[in-house]
Amino acid sequence: MLNIGPQQIVFAVGVGLFTLTAAVSDWRTRRIPNRLTIPVFFLGLAYQIGFNGLAGLADAGLGFAIGFGTLFVLWMIGGGGGGDVKLMGALSTWLGFRMTLLVMIGSTVFVLFGTLAVMVWSLVSRGPYKTKKKFIATGKPSAAGNKTEPETSEQRKGRRIMAYAIPVALATWLVAIWKLPTL
Repeated sequence: MLNIGPQQIVFAVGVGLFTLTAAVSDWRTRRIPNRLTIPVFFLGLAYQIGFNGLAGLADAGLGFAIGFGTLFVLWMIGGGGGGDVKLMGALSTWLGFRMTLLVMIGSTVFVLFGTLAVMVWSLVSRGPYKTKKKFIATGKPSAAGNKTEPETSEQRKGRRIMAYAIPVALATWLVAIWKLPTL
């Protein structure tokens, strides 16, 4: 029988509502608002201090370093959105170091399989030329000649294959179900 106490309930409700809200927002608008991520970040710190003391705060810091830090580097080189960085930063304060690593691995697996499925479906339904045109950034030729204009953020958003918050939510729920009894 599962021994679920207040810590597990607060964790499940906090993490579950946050990831669900972020996934729905990212799916609908391709944005994860600061008014969602910032309060959840501080609530995660309060959760860690309240239930795990200074050791929990240290774990939250390490989780933040790996979750936020990794996605920040990817964002800097153009591999993701700023909302994704803040999503993992806020979530990792709740998860701590080990669960953040598991969620990042799990979400990467979901992204790989999801991207493969979307690309195969696009190739079958649109064909190779339209798939290439939709998903590969080539820039727009300028009126002056051969040079291309840089891609706008709206064009980049349109090329996004999936909302990253969805694989993060799925991976988080799986990790939470697995690890919840041992919190």
